[in-house]
Amino acid sequence: MKRVSTCVENVQFVDYLSTSQGLLEIIANKEGVSAVTFVQSPRLSPNANEIVCQAKAQLSQYFKRTRTEFSLPLAAEGTQFQKAVWQALLSIKYGETASYADIATALNNPKAVRAVGMANSKNPIAIIVPCHRVIGSNKTLTGYAGGLDKKQYLLNLEGAQGVLWE
Repeated sequence: MKRVSTCVENVQFVDYLSTSQGLLEIIANKEGVSAVTFVQSPRLSPNANEIVCQAKAQLSQYFKRTRTEFSLPLAAEGTQFQKAVWQALLSIKYGETASYADIATALNNPKAVRAVGMANSKNPIAIIVPCHRVIGSNKTLTGYAGGLDKKQYLLNLEGAQGVLWE
């Protein structure tokens, strides 16, 4: 008789938050938030756990300008390098910006500017892991998965526009 192996799925929990910039999909597992993404419409049926509820509440506070730091467990999946970049992004304070070169230097790998850019673009946890705070070395807006209009909005919301447009 052939033995069938069983695989326990990593249960995902999801909910949505309507913001002035569109709909955010918030996904978590039992460990932490694994994704925050702008979506056009709900893709999954809401099935929130406590982590998703906390993330939704904190993101709502962020958009109301009553929260400048997030206190959530994070569970993004990626390579070791991507995770190192995402961890470095967490050090960019609310209302501040950094360049890809700044992040590469912070990782003690100043020649890894392009690799930092690629890792930044793969960040699955928008806003909470603040990839929107990364700008070009010439202080210009650079790519953002949610669109440059959303990136500019988020930087304006945080009061970082002076860094870019003064």
